[in-house]
Amino acid sequence: MAQFNLKKFSHFCALGFGLGLAPKAPGTFGTLAAIPFIMMTMTAPLWLQLVVAIAISAIGIWFCEVASRDAGVHDHPSIVWDEVAGFYITMIGAAISWQTLLVGFILFRFFDIVKPWPIKLLDKHVKGGFGIMVDDILAGIFSLLCLQLVLYYGLI
Repeated sequence: MAQFNLKKFSHFCALGFGLGLAPKAPGTFGTLAAIPFIMMTMTAPLWLQLVVAIAISAIGIWFCEVASRDAGVHDHPSIVWDEVAGFYITMIGAAISWQTLLVGFILFRFFDIVKPWPIKLLDKHVKGGFGIMVDDILAGIFSLLCLQLVLYYGLI
């Protein structure tokens, strides 16, 4: 049984502010922790959204590394900061509405769960904090591209 300490800042963040401790579907619940970041930057210029995405991803490498090392489990299901970064990336440049959030959420969860090539390859072969983060960053990029296509063609 992995041991996390929510009083430790890196653990608290790595666990998606505690949402990753959900008994069922922790990754799905943890993805929701990205919504405050999305809402805070939804009217920001694209360059600032990109900077925030890079910052969330970079600090996430450290959060995930520390939490997984302290728990003694690589990529424990409760560690969900990678989902936070991936969903934030998905929503870059999208006009935020309940429809775009829902479609973006579904797209991101799809790519995160199914892990098509090369996401699955990275997930299996890259370790440490970077390994925890990189597959979800790529799933976020795939989801971002799909969401932008949906928006471009006026499907929502």
